[in-house]
Amino acid sequence: MSRRRRDVRALTAFTALALTLCACGGSGDEDEAAPVPAASPPGSSEPTSEQSTPAAAPSATAPGPDARATVTNTLATGLDTPWGIAFLPDGSALVSLRDSGEVVRVPAQGGDVEQVGEVPGVSSGGTAEGGLLGIALHPDYPSQPWLYAYYTTGDENVLSRMRYTDGALGRPQELLDGVDAAAYHNGGRIGFGPDGMLYVATGDGTDRDSAQDPDDTNGKILRLTPEGEPAPDNPTRGSAVYSSGHRNIEGIAWDEAGQLWASEFGDQTWDELNRIEPGANYGWPQQEGEGGGSGLVDPFVQWSTDEASPAGVAITGGAAYVASLRGERLWQVPLDGGEPRALFTGDHGRLRTVVLAPDGSLWLTTSNNDGRGNPGVDDDRILRVTLS
Repeated sequence: MSRRRRDVRALTAFTALALTLCACGGSGDEDEAAPVPAASPPGSSEPTSEQSTPAAAPSATAPGPDARATVTNTLATGLDTPWGIAFLPDGSALVSLRDSGEVVRVPAQGGDVEQVGEVPGVSSGGTAEGGLLGIALHPDYPSQPWLYAYYTTGDENVLSRMRYTDGALGRPQELLDGVDAAAYHNGGRIGFGPDGMLYVATGDGTDRDSAQDPDDTNGKILRLTPEGEPAPDNPTRGSAVYSSGHRNIEGIAWDEAGQLWASEFGDQTWDELNRIEPGANYGWPQQEGEGGGSGLVDPFVQWSTDEASPAGVAITGGAAYVASLRGERLWQVPLDGGEPRALFTGDHGRLRTVVLAPDGSLWLTTSNNDGRGNPGVDDDRILRVTLS
């Protein structure tokens, strides 16, 4: 039995009951994909071989893939749909707020939140998932004082960079445009890889066929130079496309060996965590979850849509940590094939972003103000999670 089928079957009895009790129609967007009544899982097949900032180097005492996770303190409260996080050299972080287009700074130990600027032209009006999304600092910051941002403006999503100096944000310099925007499936997670290239995850913009069109930037992971040009050693020379066949990605991260991983929202059946290879096709819309389609890559792990709606991803100690919106939990996924484990289920509501902080902890954001949650008086929050 493949490890992915074990992941699903470990929760079979609970899931079947839950799906029966909450079989409500969904819109097929990032959070409200309709669960499927109990059905046989897809055929078995063996696996094929946001964070939004470069991963911190693991320490000699890094926890293992089954580490115990504990929420130790709340770093910030009262935020309006925090989305992207980029760490500064002093351990504080810049955080993007989706709907307002603001960027704020959160101190390393928490405390007063300071606005550092607002990205002009951001528009979330008429969309449930657009606005100011992923952010990332240039890997050579502060000698290269650029903050990169992916955001919705009008009917498209764009990638821009702005100088961040003396605690203030400069005006955007647009690097990439033409990624179609829609009410749903705008993607948005960005990050610099260990190779110094900028990776940009896009959604299909609700145009399913775009994910398979090699000339369309929607439904892809793009790989760019820091100046916004297609990386010279991409799978197709002159093309920014690194991988294709994606429905909607809101989480990317690299493991300690430099391997790229990405979370993906499913439609009616399966959400996914994928191991990303250059030039690979991850199947959407022909395939959702496992399927073994010719030339298509199966997910490393899949979940039913009510258990996940996977957004941000962080990797440390041999495990991927996947923040889940509809599932209201943090998944701990051992990358050696061990069983995934659900953490904090229902404790904090919807979870959007998780990133590895310089001190080895995880920063985890709630997303209860995004129009689909039940916000409390302190929402939205950034929580510190320690691993031991």
